[in-house]
Amino acid sequence: MKVALIPFQKNLVIRMDNIRFILIVTFAMLVFMLQQAWQLDYGPKPEVAAITEPVATNTKEDLPSATGASAQTETAEPNTAAVPLATMSSANIITVKTDVLALQIDLKGGTIQNLDLLTYPIEKSNTVVDKLRAMIGLSVAEKNTAPVRLFNSSQEKLFVAQSGLIADSGFATAPSHHTVFKNEQTNYDLQPGQDSLTVPLTWTDNNGLTITKLFTFKRGSYDITLEQKVKNDSAKPWSGRQYSQLLKAPDTTSKGGMLTGGMRAYDGGVIYTEKEKYQKISFDDMSDENLDVATKGGWTALIQHYFASAWIPPADQENHFYTKVLNDGHYVIGTYSAPVTVNANSDAQFVAQLFAGPKIQPMMEKIAPGLELTVDYSFLTFIGKPIYWLLNQIHDAAGNWGVAIIGVTLCIKLLFFPLSQSSYKSMAKMRKIQPRLKELQERFADDRPRFNTEMMALYKKEKVNPLGGCLPILVQIPVFMCLYWVLSETVEFRHAPFILWIQDLSSQDPFYVLPVIMGITMKIQQSLNPAPIDPIQAKVMKMFPIVFTIFFLFFPAGLVLYWVVNNTLSIIQQSYITKQIAKMP
Repeated sequence: MKVALIPFQKNLVIRMDNIRFILIVTFAMLVFMLQQAWQLDYGPKPEVAAITEPVATNTKEDLPSATGASAQTETAEPNTAAVPLATMSSANIITVKTDVLALQIDLKGGTIQNLDLLTYPIEKSNTVVDKLRAMIGLSVAEKNTAPVRLFNSSQEKLFVAQSGLIADSGFATAPSHHTVFKNEQTNYDLQPGQDSLTVPLTWTDNNGLTITKLFTFKRGSYDITLEQKVKNDSAKPWSGRQYSQLLKAPDTTSKGGMLTGGMRAYDGGVIYTEKEKYQKISFDDMSDENLDVATKGGWTALIQHYFASAWIPPADQENHFYTKVLNDGHYVIGTYSAPVTVNANSDAQFVAQLFAGPKIQPMMEKIAPGLELTVDYSFLTFIGKPIYWLLNQIHDAAGNWGVAIIGVTLCIKLLFFPLSQSSYKSMAKMRKIQPRLKELQERFADDRPRFNTEMMALYKKEKVNPLGGCLPILVQIPVFMCLYWVLSETVEFRHAPFILWIQDLSSQDPFYVLPVIMGITMKIQQSLNPAPIDPIQAKVMKMFPIVFTIFFLFFPAGLVLYWVVNNTLSIIQQSYITKQIAKMP
């Protein structure tokens, strides 16, 4: 029986001797992959010349194919002519400005385009870096402080929000997003003390059917209310449905989407249905098959890093979600309602909401169920949401996102304190018996099975668990990945200052101070751990503080701040335990 156990003991010991090393190597590879993904998504990208001419799209192809609806065409009547976008003048454009939005509404269809998020600049200047450059005689680096443009009418970055009505078969044609509306005013500004602003567009077919399209904007809100009022003064009933959709050109300026393993920010379509809840509909999915889903409530959206655009129909309404890929390569995702009949000499109203703004979860939760899920924490959402909630609570009290990161790190350490305590005790005991292990290694250098047997006996005698030191690494891997997602996907960290030179927690430390401190703390913590018995592993382990420091040079300052605080707290805890174990006989 003893002889039979020797191979088992040998394999077990080898596994225990190497598993911590393998975990650290795996963690290093993970950090490297995350760093590469971060650079691909958020690193500098080549400039692309802006083309501001709008793009004409097929007047039939981009309309939803609703069952029972008539084939929508535009007539030659003055109010219904489908004027090509290329010929539209500035007189056909309405400009709207609130305290948080600046946008254009094209009278052709009431399409929303060129929507700027006024409180979200593309880049932010670092005052400390600028002062230092000026002190040493260097020019101050120019930053693009223009607001982020979410909807865009340029050819390369075409992204617009369209809406309209589709008449059922046999009924009078209704205005789509290709129909020209009328409006007497070309400029709307939300004035001080004014809480809301409404932009009306009107259309009539000269036979008694009048459509009034109303866009309502609210102070401090990225939620736009769309109302389409149908007034039927004709002698015949009218039946039709409302549609709302987002049209986007494929992104040729960056490599958006998902990297294998789901480690990059998602850029594409999403829907939320009563049955399936949150689903991603990538551009590749749209190319493979048109979406065709009926649901009650829900919403359709296109999301990107930090920002989202979503059409939200009434929650109590039966809706139909669809996608299309047009012949010109543009993607369409949208929704249309069930048909509504408007009797002669009566009226009806269609309603929808358009959200176009930053992915701030508490705000999105109030707009529509599940909309906050557009903040994509990948498969670690179940960990990410509690961490985000805790960050928010601490930030509300402290008023600083850097302090919130420190607070969350402390809470995580307290949560895993018993586990860390047990692990550090095991590592301290391993460190204490290290000289005896060296002696055994030298004594049985030519007899590996005997060395393994004697080492197992020593572990048993001293009550040492060689796997105990792996637990902190195992715990840190999912927490690290989750914090990576929280910091990279949470818009509140974008351009959020901490202290002094760290004025954007979502970008790298401009002076690399935090990564260097992280490397130093990692080296100190490594000195408290027992060195691997294998000399090759020991040499490789000594390189890890340098390797990790290089990786972390390009990570967001907020993530490096977490690691520095975590390492510092670990050093304090581990140093205390190591000293206590060393005093024991």
